[in-house]
Amino acid sequence: MTSHGVIQTPVFMNVATQAAIKGALSSDDLSEIHCQVALANTYHLHIRPGDELIRDQGGLHKFMVWDKPVLTDSGGFQIFSLADLRKVTEEGVAFNSHVDGRRIFMSPEDSIRIQINLGSDIIMAFDECVEIPSPRSYVEESCERTYRWLLRCKEEVLKIKNVEQMNRLPASTAPALLQPHLWGINQGATFADLRISHMQRISELDLPGYAIGGLAVGEPTETMYETIEIVEEHMPENKPRYLMGVGTPQNIVESVARGVDFFDCVMPARNGRHGKLYLYNGDSININNEQYKEDGGPIDTMCGCPVCAKFSRAYIRHLFKAGEMLAMRLAVMHNLYYYNTLMERIRNALDYGTFDELRKSISF
Repeated sequence: MTSHGVIQTPVFMNVATQAAIKGALSSDDLSEIHCQVALANTYHLHIRPGDELIRDQGGLHKFMVWDKPVLTDSGGFQIFSLADLRKVTEEGVAFNSHVDGRRIFMSPEDSIRIQINLGSDIIMAFDECVEIPSPRSYVEESCERTYRWLLRCKEEVLKIKNVEQMNRLPASTAPALLQPHLWGINQGATFADLRISHMQRISELDLPGYAIGGLAVGEPTETMYETIEIVEEHMPENKPRYLMGVGTPQNIVESVARGVDFFDCVMPARNGRHGKLYLYNGDSININNEQYKEDGGPIDTMCGCPVCAKFSRAYIRHLFKAGEMLAMRLAVMHNLYYYNTLMERIRNALDYGTFDELRKSISF
């Protein structure tokens, strides 16, 4: 339960990094394609247009006209992906803006304050996402620092929930701030013992939810699955479990089988913008291919999305070849509908005891 409604799990969160889905989808579109949660990014929105501006506009919900839950990534992954532009210290991270090059410093406390300015329902702890592979000594050091940062994040949330401080914030954002859900992030690269010890320590903090971070960054898929299995054993059974940045339909089904509840990934929207469209069975087609030039059928006869109900493969292929923006919009809408309704199929299968059949039906 969040300040903006109940989330049915397992769930795929549609990635609205800069308070918008890449592909020209509006918040109304998100509702039409069965989106439950929009995921926005702390780093990008802090850089532009600024979290205080969004706060003064009433928070992300009012700013992007979205009345359902919002989760914000702490910004850690984006900052740490700027490897040649950042400097990590115990206090936080100094980095150069990718927009104008200005030097910025972000601490765990800064990340929390920014996320609360955004009015997020679920806020992620500030963490360090290390490369795979990385030296064990550095991963150990990073896990310890990430744990200390989590303690500081939790303390900052408690401070902000203080009534005296809450009264200083605009009334328009107050409802979303009364119950901010802080989730911790497990790290440890692919070192099993480090993953376990880190998960055990952060579980003791009794947070509302927990994430597995630092995967799907180039390691073999089987290594990712093995790491999930190792970590899941030590995650609280009664708390949501979030696998960050994953993934393909097959990844999602396999990770649900391993106990994961929350997912996000830019893949369906990014692939859609390049003409890769998903089918009901988890397979995909490239609509740019010549074979679809005169195909008057929908993208997928099994799909009930607004795109498949009206438009043909031939028309969508024509739009891509002509460079029309509508091509990306229709493709992204179809792909996100597929992902959102895949999660509905998973939830129904879990309810009715048919998950194993669904798992086998998704092509590999």
